[in-house]
Amino acid sequence: MPLSPILGIVQTAAELGLISSITVLALFLSYSMLNICDLSTDGCFALGAAVGAVVAIASGNPFLSILAAMAAGILSGFVTAFLQTRMGINSLLSGIIVNTGLYSIIMLIMGGRPTLNLNSTDTYFTLFKKLLENTPFAGLYKTLGALVAVALVIVFLSLFLRTKLGLAIRATGNNPAMVRSSSINPAFTTTVGLCISGSLTALSGCLLAQSQKSVSADIGSGRVTIALASLLIGGIFISARRKIPFRAVGAVLGAIIFQLVYAIALRFNMPAYMLKLVSAVIVIIAIATPYLNSKRPDLMRRFRARRTASKEDVSGSGGEENA
Repeated sequence: MPLSPILGIVQTAAELGLISSITVLALFLSYSMLNICDLSTDGCFALGAAVGAVVAIASGNPFLSILAAMAAGILSGFVTAFLQTRMGINSLLSGIIVNTGLYSIIMLIMGGRPTLNLNSTDTYFTLFKKLLENTPFAGLYKTLGALVAVALVIVFLSLFLRTKLGLAIRATGNNPAMVRSSSINPAFTTTVGLCISGSLTALSGCLLAQSQKSVSADIGSGRVTIALASLLIGGIFISARRKIPFRAVGAVLGAIIFQLVYAIALRFNMPAYMLKLVSAVIVIIAIATPYLNSKRPDLMRRFRARRTASKEDVSGSGGEENA
């Protein structure tokens, strides 16, 4: 197989993986730090894409569209946290409710149209294209643009989670009872954590829309599955005992690996309806691998014990025959 198509697959996987990794980092905050599986991720991702696209078309300013998308994500995270902390609704159900309601809001924002086109609008990535024009990196403008965004998010999370509020958020996920006894309001820390997570998810959606130069109402479909799988894949390579920056980098690597597997599946001309099954299989492997690794010593010990017992039985029966 020629090298050029392989490099093209890797580059595409890197671009999509880096953009998707911002959603993974959002889930890293909500799932790994706060111990909340936020199922509003799909809707929040699409919300960020829709708001970012509408503001970009109206203003022509890609950075204003990014800020608007992140503000919409903060609002989505606040509503999810409000349902959990003030209305007494289960965290999983809160995410499902918000995710369901966001679809109507997204269609309202898009004026009832299923898709929006950004071909005639400046985006975050077109600015990088102009910046890198006539340089050896001109063909990598999307990859480098996404890399800059991901690096800024990792730096922000690494610094934020070391602050007093960040440590309180981490403590809330580990032991809410201890947080209450320390005069820290877990409802407040949960709300802040989900608002930041929502803003990052919306940022990821906005960047994907600007990268693809289009947005559809279902652009966020399956994002929570992809993000969770990527997070777990990253955890295989970088232990949870490592420091936050390393774990964040592991989440990014997990997103790129996931997209690479996805790209390979597409390369084999797999039907579009089979890609959901591919995602499900990747999630199963990502979740099961740590468990199977933890069970491997015990399984090997049992295997050796059975093998030894079978050898003893064979030697014992041989001795009886000789007798």
